[in-house]
Amino acid sequence: MIRVPAAPIGPLSDAWRHCVGTGRIELALRRDYQDSLKLLQDEIGFRYIRGHGLLSDGMAVYRPYEWQGTRHVHHSFTYVDQVVDAYLDLGIRPFLELGFMPTELASGRQTVFWWRGNVTPPRSYDEWADLVRATVSHLVDRYGLDEVRTWPIEVWNEPNLTDFWENADEPAYHRLYEVTAAAVKDVDAGLQVGGPAISPGADEWLGRFAEFAERRDVPVDFVSKHAYTSEPAQHVPFGVYQRLAPAQGLLDQFATPRDLLKGTRLAELPVHITEFNSSYRPDNPIHDTAFHAAYLAPVLAHGGDHVDSFSYWTFSDMFEEAGPPTALFHGGFGLLTHRQVKKPAYHLYAFMARMGTQLLARGDDHLVGRHADGRVTVLAWAPVDAGGQTPGPERHRVRLSVPLRSAGEAFVRRSTVDEEHGNARTAWQRMGSPRSPRPDQVDVLHEAAEPARRHLRLPVADDRVELDLTLSRHEVTLVEVSAVDEQAPPWTDEGRLLGRDPR
Repeated sequence: MIRVPAAPIGPLSDAWRHCVGTGRIELALRRDYQDSLKLLQDEIGFRYIRGHGLLSDGMAVYRPYEWQGTRHVHHSFTYVDQVVDAYLDLGIRPFLELGFMPTELASGRQTVFWWRGNVTPPRSYDEWADLVRATVSHLVDRYGLDEVRTWPIEVWNEPNLTDFWENADEPAYHRLYEVTAAAVKDVDAGLQVGGPAISPGADEWLGRFAEFAERRDVPVDFVSKHAYTSEPAQHVPFGVYQRLAPAQGLLDQFATPRDLLKGTRLAELPVHITEFNSSYRPDNPIHDTAFHAAYLAPVLAHGGDHVDSFSYWTFSDMFEEAGPPTALFHGGFGLLTHRQVKKPAYHLYAFMARMGTQLLARGDDHLVGRHADGRVTVLAWAPVDAGGQTPGPERHRVRLSVPLRSAGEAFVRRSTVDEEHGNARTAWQRMGSPRSPRPDQVDVLHEAAEPARRHLRLPVADDRVELDLTLSRHEVTLVEVSAVDEQAPPWTDEGRLLGRDPR
């Protein structure tokens, strides 16, 4: 039995809720996307959202034209305004990623993703700087300087990969960053700009980025990188499988920027993991499983020790990097195209949102928090075998003594997600894995996606409640403990429900 202290050991980090990822940003123009984001915000409440393609052709910002024999450039912000307005209306701010390159400004034809984001440098850095200045100036004019100063502005995405930046040309990225940062600061020196937004396996870029920034006196307000634990894809038609490293690998990746930047000018800056997940592939079915929630639970519990934020990639199944979804389950928290059927990872985040602000205890398989009104919350998870060599333990026991003052009895509410509960994928497979479920089948999936919920009363002795939790395979459970305020009248007698008089 682990005795949880009554005094908090500090605030419960909310770095996990700072930001969430999305697919290309223009998807926010869709009504079903906005409906899913509203559900996410109502139940979890992220502060920022980050996606690709703010300056790509689909957003139609860069519009060159010819008039009377002279070339001009018009900057159009119709779609940008609609996207940002939708975000702000839903209580979430943009974490701006500047990219990809508009086709008519690009120096080459290389693209990435099904929707063809151009990943080559600008053919004119002056026009690129004008585009950045115009975009940021417009946002300041429309939303106010004080507001836009709170929006981090990240330069490009994973320039260390040839898929995302032509030839993974590091000096060319440094030039792009310098020009971009200067253009942002031309608008206002208080705006936040940062990078280098590198993928896993390129940590050596961080030290060189710091050296470049110091040598050139380039502004950097935050450092960003990505973290994944999946190995190269094993392709099957319309999907992939991948081996995973243990979840501790994500935490190790979170820790590298501060370790590597010690002694540099960037050492004390905020660190944002602007993408993280087990797999970077939207078509890997691992995201849909109860395993995935249990796998990520320790990352959410401990990630704030290393970074200021870590952003789940992505919240929505409408992702489209490898093409429009071809299967019912596809990469995100929920099924955007099927009326927001929630997945186990969604419930993990929703459980975290109910944890309270005071941290009482943390362990390898549990997290204990407390609300200001005295309610105690426990998030517990079963260990998983990331290598897939075993299915993981069939049962896992967590025994805790938690503090609860001024109560004779405790009301205990337990919400559970595992292989059988809060798991629409299991129900979908049992009904034959239909590609386009009928409305009645969608209703079943909604029902199956809800966590199992139980409640009971437990005695309180010496201001403590003993919880003895047995978790099933891949289970994540939330236990909420509050004092019972008994208001039943004194003549209440459950033994007389059938009218028998005990006398």
